[in-house]
Amino acid sequence: MHGFRPFVLFALSAAASVAPTPLAAAPAAAIVAAEAAAADPVTDVTDARIELEQLEDRVVVTLDGKPFTEFLFRKEGKHGPVLFPLLGPGGVPLTRSWPVGPLLPGEPQDHPHHESFWCNHGDVNGHDFWTGRGGARVEMEAVDHVGDGQIAVRCRWLAPDGSVVCTDRRKIVFAAEGDDRIIDHTITIVASHGPLVFGDTKEGTMAVRVRPELNTKQAKNGPAATGHYLNANGDRDADAWGKPAAWVDLSGTLDGKSVGIACFDHPRNLRHPSMWHARDYGLFAANPFGLHDFTGAAEGSGRVTLAPGQTLTLEHRWILHAGDAAAARVADRYADWVSVQSEALDRSRR
Repeated sequence: MHGFRPFVLFALSAAASVAPTPLAAAPAAAIVAAEAAAADPVTDVTDARIELEQLEDRVVVTLDGKPFTEFLFRKEGKHGPVLFPLLGPGGVPLTRSWPVGPLLPGEPQDHPHHESFWCNHGDVNGHDFWTGRGGARVEMEAVDHVGDGQIAVRCRWLAPDGSVVCTDRRKIVFAAEGDDRIIDHTITIVASHGPLVFGDTKEGTMAVRVRPELNTKQAKNGPAATGHYLNANGDRDADAWGKPAAWVDLSGTLDGKSVGIACFDHPRNLRHPSMWHARDYGLFAANPFGLHDFTGAAEGSGRVTLAPGQTLTLEHRWILHAGDAAAARVADRYADWVSVQSEALDRSRR
């Protein structure tokens, strides 16, 4: 088993309204009835190779003194906090530079709301936080902790008129296994300002936008596309789009090196295993809400409603690895991760 141990956040009860569909038969382990359950998760993770430096507008993350990523607090884009750049093994950038950074040769300028590594949703109480249409946005409210390889922050989701739709707590843990890099991302969204409705749309939720070399389809005038998707069920490339799977991996060749990025869906997440908005042009996102788009279910089937004070927690592990999914032992690492989660849950119940 790999040595890295993730943090664990335990749900207390299932109380929210989730549209009844086969994929939602046991959906609500991530949904709890009280905001108190959304307290910062506890972790026993420490990684001396990871160092964090908090600046005025960001936290700089390094591994063995070399750049890993930066957590940006504020910027001119439509979204709230993002990780950029996302550097994989050997320091190879995995995510598209534009629009967060400068436009690089060969990069497409589509979907300006795809900003490296981010988390939001395209329909929350009718507001589109995914594209920022109309001025909906997520903003940093406070930094609660920076240290021990971890960042904990609070954010506000603002409607175009500036009113608060909801709030969230995010905890991001950084670690490494050899030269592979690990990011554990937990977000707890709180219905802090009244009822909260997550709409049934494919536009969301926990996402990265990779460099065009990792696309699975060749773009006109773009660099050679070398990417290949593989999910936990063996679906590949276009067949991975919209399918429920415990994990998805996207691997290819960047700067002459074989690299990839895998995302694990936590077993406690809403509608686990998640569906995946895994597009051939480089968008790679876990989305438990978009049943209509992904499965052809009736419109609104994926809708989730939180009553005032309720919370929704989504947890994902990202691994930035060398080689493809097989070489990186992605399936085995997912099994190890789930085993650790189960052991921690068992201990908590004793």
